[in-house]
Amino acid sequence: MRIHTGEQPLKCEVCEKMFSFNSTLKLHMRIHTGEKPFKCEICEKMFTHISNIKRHMRIHTGERPFQCEVCEKMFTQKSVLKMHMRLHTGEKPFKCELCEKMFIDNGHLRRHMSIHTDEKPFKCEVCEKMFTNISDLKRHMRIHTGERPFQCEICEKMFTQKSVLKMHMRLHTGEKPFKCELCEKMFIDKGHLRRHMRIHTDEKPLKC
Repeated sequence: MRIHTGEQPLKCEVCEKMFSFNSTLKLHMRIHTGEKPFKCEICEKMFTHISNIKRHMRIHTGERPFQCEVCEKMFTQKSVLKMHMRLHTGEKPFKCELCEKMFIDNGHLRRHMSIHTDEKPFKCEVCEKMFTNISDLKRHMRIHTGERPFQCEICEKMFTQKSVLKMHMRLHTGEKPFKCELCEKMFIDKGHLRRHMRIHTDEKPLKC
């Protein structure tokens, strides 16, 4: 009946959060105790809840049970599918309170906020360069390690970044999505277009 009445007679002694059922309180207590009773038999990573280990196992099995109805792309988690759907709907529910720019998820908003705060909490241990987010640091580390995880399926050339591979693929496909508005010449990336624009503006590139 507590589901219908909203009664919450059980209190967490640590944070004073209220619960309706002892089982829910017991699960909650693992946040404070750090208890992780569920272990992945493949990589031995530990989890607090059985639902978390079930989601984790999809990394190993490759199972993607959630499908986008628009583009049919498959996902391991319902929450990731929900976020992906915003690419189709254009929904951006997270707003920057400083410049009012909108974002599809909280992660993108947090990374954006570093522009305003100038915070760079992630440091490269090799060259000590600072970064605003962990993903930028990981990409940077490939300069030092020489890792090139993205491979062209046509010529097998390897790349450090997915975006660079995407641009490289245009050499094979012939795609040129960037157009000069003055002469309508097409280019594979913005850099080539900008350099081309100097012909029209008579702008000279800076020299050392």
